[in-house]
Amino acid sequence: EVQLQASGGGLVQAGGSLRLSCTASGFSFKDHVVGWFCQAPGKEREGVSCISDVDDRIYYADPVKGRFTAAIDGAKNTAYLQMNNLNSEDTGVYFCAAGDEVLIVAGVLGEYGMHYWGKGTLVTVSS
Repeated sequence: EVQLQASGGGLVQAGGSLRLSCTASGFSFKDHVVGWFCQAPGKEREGVSCISDVDDRIYYADPVKGRFTAAIDGAKNTAYLQMNNLNSEDTGVYFCAAGDEVLIVAGVLGEYGMHYWGKGTLVTVSS
C-alpha cells in the first residue's frame, strides 16, 4: 500500500519560513514526479510546485516563485518544500502528491498524473 505523508506545517508570522516534508512508504520518488498543492480556506486546491526526479525540472506557481524551493532527497525517499518569506496568501492545507507525469496548462499545475496523495499539513501565516 502506498502512503504519502506531508508534515512540517504550523503557525508562522508573515516573513517567516517553514519546510514541509513528504515521506513515502510503498513508493519510491525515484523516476517519478512529486507535486505540492495548497487548498486555501474557501478555495479550490491549487498546484504550488512540482519536481521531477526524471529530468530534474521544477515548476513553481507564479505567486511562490523566488520564495519556495522544491527538492527530493532520494536517499531518504523524502521530498521537501522550503517556503520562505511567507505571507497570508500562503495560508492553507498543503498536500504532497506523486505520480508519473505532470500536466501544466497555461502555466497552471494540474492534478492529472498525480496518482498518490498524502494527508495535508496546515500552514497558517499570521500578518
